Amino acid sequence: MIPEAAYAMLACARIGAIHSIVFAGFSPEALASRIEDCGASLLVTADEAPRGGKITPLKTNVDKALNICGDIKTLVVERTNGDVPMKNDRDYSYSALMADASEDYTPEAMNAEDPLLFYTLLVQPENPKAFCIRQEAISFGHR
Repeated sequence: MIPEAAYAMLACARIGAIHSIVFAGFSPEALASRIEDCGASLLVTADEAPRGGKITPLKTNVDKALNICGDIKTLVVERTNGDVPMKNDRDYSYSALMADASEDYTPEAMNAEDPLLFYTLLVQPENPKAFCIRQEAISFGHR
């Protein structure tokens, strides 16, 4: 996991957005299914993921998934600076947005029962189980 994944999760909690975490090794079809399941409106990905001497083309897999489930805004973290295609009005560079980002933001007031995280557990590939974790979980985790 890259540091920006944790930043994105914490930012979602701060603004009151529900986030979902998916395995970087999912096929485009599995990723498209997760995007549809949670009704995502933004996806955060890295350009590529080096692991075990191999490069996984994350952004390329995202593009294939979005061809299946339809376009949503995509934030691309430049991890390897690999040559990845960027689609206008859909794909955004993390580093470019952060260069102009403000540090001033008032967090959204949330209730303990509000959703925080949507997660799909893959017990059996043909029968994934989805569940939602509420805001209160972040408080219990930081006691």
